[in-house]
Amino acid sequence: MPKFTRWFFIPLLILGVLLPILPQFVWSFAFNWFFPNLLPQKWGLRAWQYVFSPTSKVGEALVNSAGLALVVVFLSIVIGLPAARALSMAEFRGKRIVEWLIMLPIIVPSLVVVMGIHILFIKYGLADTLAGVALVHLIPALPYFILVMTGVFANYSTELEETARTLGANGWRTFWYITLPTIFPGLAVAALFTFLVSWSQYITTVLIGGGKIVTLPMVLFPFISAANHANAAAISVIFILPALAVLVFTARVLRNETSAMSGLGRL
Repeated sequence: MPKFTRWFFIPLLILGVLLPILPQFVWSFAFNWFFPNLLPQKWGLRAWQYVFSPTSKVGEALVNSAGLALVVVFLSIVIGLPAARALSMAEFRGKRIVEWLIMLPIIVPSLVVVMGIHILFIKYGLADTLAGVALVHLIPALPYFILVMTGVFANYSTELEETARTLGANGWRTFWYITLPTIFPGLAVAALFTFLVSWSQYITTVLIGGGKIVTLPMVLFPFISAANHANAAAISVIFILPALAVLVFTARVLRNETSAMSGLGRL
């Protein structure tokens, strides 16, 4: 990318990401802010005092949201990686039907899906548990993971894997040293999508968690409904920052990976 283009578009991209967050940040310190004033008439720390108080449950919700999202990413990798490879590189009867079934959670509203499995979760003791919420988050997240990884494996060649096996490498060593480095950029993007889908779940958490499993969306939405702008804005900032940090971390990993691959290409 030319230097002028880089200096023009990178600040523009940063502005586009930060601009929606800026009003929320200002609102979190606002005591009174009415149109047409550009800035609040009164400033205060009431919202942040509430956020850091034990009664807000923001800390518990943050830990639960992060833990659930990481578990969902792990389960998506374990389940979705072989599924995506099979869908991309194997031909079998009923393949199109399987592809449609995997995509159904994206097409069908989450409320319909969750209402259908709620009874089963109660029967098997998964309702009102972290394990049950993690599994229900997996339903809308897994299709995105498989969709991304299917595109990755569509352009994947097994020649290096076959060479490694010819030289005596077992399946695990072949995957760790050959397959994983090759698909890692796509895997990072798929994991990012999965994390963000789980991070933003509300309806599924409310129905399966039964109010006992508290996540950040559950803490945030009541303040939005009650038009408590200051508290909603403060919790929104906390809600956005970890997701933004994951996005930046993924972008940095992808950039380093691309640089490494480019360096190898020049050797």
